[in-house]
Amino acid sequence: MHKTKTFQTGNVVIISISHMVHDIYAAFLAPILPLIIEKLGMTYAQAGFLSVIQRAPSLLNPFIGIIADRVSVRYFIIIFPLITGVCMSLLGMAPSYTVIGILLFVMGISSTLFHVPAPVMISEVAAGKIGRGMSFYMLGGELARTAGPLVILGAVSLWGLEGTYKLVPFAFAASLVLFIKLKNIKISDKFKKVKKENGARETFVNVLPLFITLGGIIFFRAFMKGALTTFLPTYLHLNGASLWMAGISLSILQAAGAAGTIVAGTLSDRIGRRKMMIIISTASPVLMWLFIISDSFFALPILILLGFFLFATGPVMLAVVNNLETDRPAFVNGIYMTLNFSISALTIMLIGLSGDILGFVNTYKFAAVLALCSIPFAFRLSK
Repeated sequence: MHKTKTFQTGNVVIISISHMVHDIYAAFLAPILPLIIEKLGMTYAQAGFLSVIQRAPSLLNPFIGIIADRVSVRYFIIIFPLITGVCMSLLGMAPSYTVIGILLFVMGISSTLFHVPAPVMISEVAAGKIGRGMSFYMLGGELARTAGPLVILGAVSLWGLEGTYKLVPFAFAASLVLFIKLKNIKISDKFKKVKKENGARETFVNVLPLFITLGGIIFFRAFMKGALTTFLPTYLHLNGASLWMAGISLSILQAAGAAGTIVAGTLSDRIGRRKMMIIISTASPVLMWLFIISDSFFALPILILLGFFLFATGPVMLAVVNNLETDRPAFVNGIYMTLNFSISALTIMLIGLSGDILGFVNTYKFAAVLALCSIPFAFRLSK
């Protein structure tokens, strides 16, 4: 595929902002999960299964990737932050577990339709600096997950859990701004002009060895990542932290992750994806264990370091996937998204079940030990 010759900073920033808008709303569930559990009397296993419902549409990612290779995808980036925003803003007033499940399933479809084409657009406008481009893109997501807990907890403080629907108009306003900014970016026109020499099956076979390696890294890190991103407020709340303190801790974790994403992707352009992934895979489980056993004085700085390394794999993996020589970039990115989201959903459900049976302290320890198994897979990445 022909790439642009220069790094288009303006377009990279605009697409990254759309990612931030979408993921601010997508980050609403974890901070208010303790309140929803209390309101509906859910078990932790039921709470974990909500992530399975939310991420189930990601199984359609490769098929959406095929569609995205043929149609104008910029409207995906404009419309779906609005749909996600509406669904997530209605969670607080949902009267039953079934309604919450429906809202999260629709949100999952919206998220899938957004996340498949967005990195492909980034890879096109980033020219040869794909790692840097993915760092900007992932920075938008991590800033969103930093702001998201503060936004939803602020809404709960102002209007109560039932009043979070009042955030819907902000989603409409954000999509309107994105339409004005993105309507003239016709990047996908270049994809439609590319001759598709390989079918989807041939493309899948070609990239399968890489995705086995990436799948190993994702799987063994997913327990640690899911335990922290979905259940950190619940874990801290059970250990005596206030709801606000628990939510702010999640924002601190995500803010540190934002720094990690911007550094990791850019640094991987210089030292290589493999070396960067080995460093990240080694540091994360060590810091996770230190966080579990630390007292309150040391917990915060360790949490910051943990967040830095926890999310740093994102831009590196996206750079690896979107740097492949393929005439079906959205399809390949869809495979990666399916792998990532489906593994994450499964492990979050297992974490919730483990929390019911073993307690969250033992579950966190198990997740830290399991993350060590990702290191051999990091060594398998091509230099």
